[in-house]
Amino acid sequence: MDALVIEDLTVGPLRKVSLTVQPGEIVCLSGPSGSGKSRLLRAVADLEAHGGDALIGHDRQSGVAAHHWRGWVMLVPAESAWWAETVAAHFVEPLPGSLDGFGLSDSVLAWEVSRLSSGEKQRLAVLRALSLMPRALLLDEPTANLDGDTTRRVETWLRDYAGRMGIPVLWVAHDPAQIERVAHRHFTIRGEALREIPCRVA
Repeated sequence: MDALVIEDLTVGPLRKVSLTVQPGEIVCLSGPSGSGKSRLLRAVADLEAHGGDALIGHDRQSGVAAHHWRGWVMLVPAESAWWAETVAAHFVEPLPGSLDGFGLSDSVLAWEVSRLSSGEKQRLAVLRALSLMPRALLLDEPTANLDGDTTRRVETWLRDYAGRMGIPVLWVAHDPAQIERVAHRHFTIRGEALREIPCRVA
């Protein structure tokens, strides 16, 4: 079980951001539109040019090949990519849990991607990432297109999974109620820096 450590990261409007996400911890990140939330996740995933560095355990982003890092520290963006005709073709490893836990039926794997709703794509993208057994997970508003009941179901599943597997999770969210339900810690972007906001969830 490894911590995710961000060291003096500079990207977009953000300057020298440092943050540690412990194994099994969910840290939520909020802020106004355009404040740099998604760019921060992309920089941590080594998908956008940036200053500073990041570590997962003893492995440093700047010291390993990009494809290794991106497999260890995996970003699930707000809009995921789908490159094959069927859902099943996107899963090369076993699912990390039951589809039912995400409010999906087993039959969805046989569907064509064109049949999926935006919410189904979001949930399957998270499961696809977790099936690759990353060491850390970066989530960019993973429940934005879900109804209230499904959102809570996914939240519960992810919180339980992260805790059991010891995966550090950095989760961009805009809903204060969701942040209270899932976050161990919460930071919001203020100008160039992160400011910690007290959390009710422990």
